Amino acid sequence: MHTKLYNDGTHKCIVFSNFVPEDNVLANQFMVIDGNHAAIIDPGGNLIFKRLKLSVDRQLFGKTLDYVIGSHQDPDIISSMERWLVETDCKVLVPAISSRFITHVLPVDKFRSRIIGIHEKGMDIKIGDAILKAIPAHFLHSEGNFQFYDPVSKILFSGDMGASPFLRYSEKTEQPVEDFSAHIRNIEGFHCRYMSGNKVCRYWVNMVRGLDIEWLVPQHGRPFKGKAMIERFLTWIEELECGIDLVTQENYKIP
Repeated sequence: MHTKLYNDGTHKCIVFSNFVPEDNVLANQFMVIDGNHAAIIDPGGNLIFKRLKLSVDRQLFGKTLDYVIGSHQDPDIISSMERWLVETDCKVLVPAISSRFITHVLPVDKFRSRIIGIHEKGMDIKIGDAILKAIPAHFLHSEGNFQFYDPVSKILFSGDMGASPFLRYSEKTEQPVEDFSAHIRNIEGFHCRYMSGNKVCRYWVNMVRGLDIEWLVPQHGRPFKGKAMIERFLTWIEELECGIDLVTQENYKIP
């Protein structure tokens, strides 16, 4: 299924969900359209490629797919990239820091002119008359991670930050969080394990508080809608001890 998060007639933001079989880690895929141009964010793996490609084609209606963008190098993000390069004329954007490693999933020599590394400090990505901003989210959780902010829709596509990856479809993962306190149980364990430490979380919060955000939409699970709910999440993650904050010698023993 797909849901339009924003549509002003020219500019659209779409989330595709429920494509991953429920016995796997559920994931969302995203599409930004401006005029006759479009980009896909975090397209996922071969597991869902055919269904996603069909849904994308229905949304394009002759428009140009300029970019397929990967926020980091995990297989649920980039393992379908070769198929997008083969079956469309798009260019692929991936973090420059991981571009040497994607040779394991992409024949780089064959597509070298169509693979672009995202600079460590981020970059502006032109889609039609709009700009999608790749902003650094390093070590949250990947060392070369990026998120994507759309100033028109005021949506932050936040990758694993804010994710609730272990929800089931029956829990209405496409619906925004309504009770943050109740939702903590769905995000706490994941963030404690996958975010590298509180220091980086605080730097990230300081950065994104400078953006005008109406939606914070993670790659997994439920989105956060409205400034009040987003601020609840920012305050929570800003204070969370996670990653190396929780490590002790007990985690490093010979079995």
